[in-house]
Amino acid sequence: MPLAEPTPETLTNPLTRYLLATRPAFLSAAVLAVLVGLAAARPEGGLEVIPALLTLLGAVLVHAGVNVLNDYYDALSGSDGRNTERLFPYTGGSRFIQNGVLSPAATARFGWGLLAAAAGIGLGLVQRAGPGLLAVGAAGLLVGWGYSARWIRLSGRGLGELAVLLGFGVLIPVGTGWVQRGGLVPESLLAGVPFGLLALDLLFMNQFPDYRADAATGKHHWVVRLGPRRARWLYGALALLAYAWVATAVYLGALPDLVLIALLAAVPSLRAWRDLLRWADAPALLEPAVRRSINAMLTFGALLAAGLWWG
Repeated sequence: MPLAEPTPETLTNPLTRYLLATRPAFLSAAVLAVLVGLAAARPEGGLEVIPALLTLLGAVLVHAGVNVLNDYYDALSGSDGRNTERLFPYTGGSRFIQNGVLSPAATARFGWGLLAAAAGIGLGLVQRAGPGLLAVGAAGLLVGWGYSARWIRLSGRGLGELAVLLGFGVLIPVGTGWVQRGGLVPESLLAGVPFGLLALDLLFMNQFPDYRADAATGKHHWVVRLGPRRARWLYGALALLAYAWVATAVYLGALPDLVLIALLAAVPSLRAWRDLLRWADAPALLEPAVRRSINAMLTFGALLAAGLWWG
């Protein structure tokens, strides 16, 4: 049974409104990116718990702020408003603005407030980890804001996919390792990239139901640029690249053997790709593929972190 969209009548508690406006189910991507970074960079003296928790909170706040501001900017462009093929709650935005749950102004203030809170945490961590972390954090805020901001709108220039890979595959894992060790930890980058590829693949899958509305409003991501029939092959290529990256890193001795357990996530990935190959032109039939893409990312991130930690 489809989940009902939010309305002012069903969300009368202001705290609940603002919590759900962040799309909390999707924040698991930031959580897993931090866990991968922590597991790859675990110091010999043991994990620094308080800095790790602050890193996790900062990453989640950035992701939440980006989600909220994305809703705001997509409302301004009209892409969410004209999206009649959305698969709620997975695609088409949170619907908070379109259904009158939050005003555009309130949404924008909330999104900027979340990013400001994350920046405050980041500045505190810079005192511990050194100025190099400042560059990583600033890049994360810029990439997150630029994903949908009207003046940059990376998502409409064919660069949104790269922004997701940078955010979840590079900046969060590298920043997490930096906090723990006070410098760049190559293993955090090496392990973060394949997770970022699967986070990118989830975004890519979600673009198929939205592509007509996005194309009509100038949001020219790669599904719009290639068209669904050609873009469906790129989804599989990105997934295979993520799994090949891990296998190659283990073969070369750059990652421990135990991380091969993360390859179990290939099962939902390949099933999602099978569905997409069949239904790329039929957005209403893609919900199982979207769910399988989510499961692949979650499974891969959790198993990769576990393999790094105990491997």
